[in-house]
Amino acid sequence: MPNINPLGQKLDLPNAEVIFYTRLFQPPESTLLLDDLLKQTEWKHEPIKLFGKSVLQPRLTADYGTKAYTYAGVTMQPLSWNKPLWQIKDKIEPLVNTQFNGVLLNLYRDGQDYIGWHSDDEKDLAKGSVIGSLSLGETRRFIFRRRDNHQNKVELTLNDGDFLVMGGDTQKFWQHHVPKSAKSTQPRINLTFRVIK
Repeated sequence: MPNINPLGQKLDLPNAEVIFYTRLFQPPESTLLLDDLLKQTEWKHEPIKLFGKSVLQPRLTADYGTKAYTYAGVTMQPLSWNKPLWQIKDKIEPLVNTQFNGVLLNLYRDGQDYIGWHSDDEKDLAKGSVIGSLSLGETRRFIFRRRDNHQNKVELTLNDGDFLVMGGDTQKFWQHHVPKSAKSTQPRINLTFRVIK
């Protein structure tokens, strides 16, 4: 993992390098970013392949950057970076000493939207590269589990403005997901900044 700013908290996950920055973005900045992204992002509701069937994803998505990105049988054609994405990119890149060339956005419209267990290990990603994950809006649970032992779990609460950095062998040994939440009624945007080959 590149040299990372020590202000974040390193999580105790064996075979992983995860750094957690609480409230890296704070109001009013985080609120403005959420509003701008909700309005300016070209959101799509696309199908993915799940157990051989095509189903609509339980969230909205968008892809920005310079290179196409494929996951779960969906190839995302990237749009050009917009102003709020540049603002975030300029702040996080010095922290992680990485230049990101793509970002996948997920819009969880309310607590019924979610993402299932997965690892960000697609072949389009540069091997060993860092993934920077920013949460804006509603607080949601975020859970890691070992790929070789699904009972071994570590849970985080991701609040507005929290930034999670996943590097090293994190994706090789761990999966993660955002479950449904009956308590969540407001939107949350998650942005995962990536280095695409």
